Amino acid sequence: GDLDKVVNLLLSLSGRLARVENALNNLDENTSQEERRTLVEKQKLLTQQHEDAKELKENLDRRERIVFDILANYLSEENLADYEHFVKMKSALIIEQRELEDKIKLGEEQLKCLTDSL
Repeated sequence: GDLDKVVNLLLSLSGRLARVENALNNLDENTSQEERRTLVEKQKLLTQQHEDAKELKENLDRRERIVFDILANYLSEENLADYEHFVKMKSALIIEQRELEDKIKLGEEQLKCLTDSL
């Protein structure tokens, strides 16, 4: 459960940070100082939150190694390999699920825009 939460947190923060950085990069000279300052503050906050989330992931990885070492004493090599594969695939599948959800959301937004423009 912790793995799901931390991976989703990292993905969410990465996406939000990327959007803020894109917004900062696309500001023109007509943008108010207040808006620019707000975006910079948001970028700093998201950067710190992202660093905190990376620390959580590192702690989770350490816990995973400890659990793996304990299980190595009780499981056969085959079962241990299955466990290791499961944990690695779970992270990969969470990331893939998130990417697919983002693509679906983008597609729905584009469809709505197309429908509205007709």
